[in-house]
Amino acid sequence: MGLKIIQAFDGSFSLDPQVKATLFELLTSEAFVGQIQQELKGDAVEFTELLFQPVPYSATTPKGMPAEFEKFHGSADHVIVNVPPNFMFQAKVFKPSRLCAIYRKVPNSN
Repeated sequence: MGLKIIQAFDGSFSLDPQVKATLFELLTSEAFVGQIQQELKGDAVEFTELLFQPVPYSATTPKGMPAEFEKFHGSADHVIVNVPPNFMFQAKVFKPSRLCAIYRKVPNSN
C-alpha cells in the first residue's frame, strides 16, 4: 500500500456568526482557559480569536497547518490548542471536523 501525496489542500472554512460566537464563548470560558494555564504551569493566556483547520503534511505545509499560521508554531509567546470535540459539537461545528485555536501567553504583571 503506497502513500497518497497531497499536492494541494484547501483548508479554508467559514463559520456562521452564531456558531462562531458559541465556539468563542466555549474557548474563552474560565474553566477551559484554566486548563490551558495549568498545562503551561501557570502562564496566563488569552484567546487570539484565530482558528485554523489542520491540513495534511506536504512540502508546502510541513507543520500540518496553513502557511499563514506557521509563525505561531514554536513561538514562545503563543500556544496552539486542539479545539475539543465536545466544543465542536456544542457549537454545532460539523465542517470542518477539526479545528485548532491559537492563544497568546500574557506576561505576568508581578
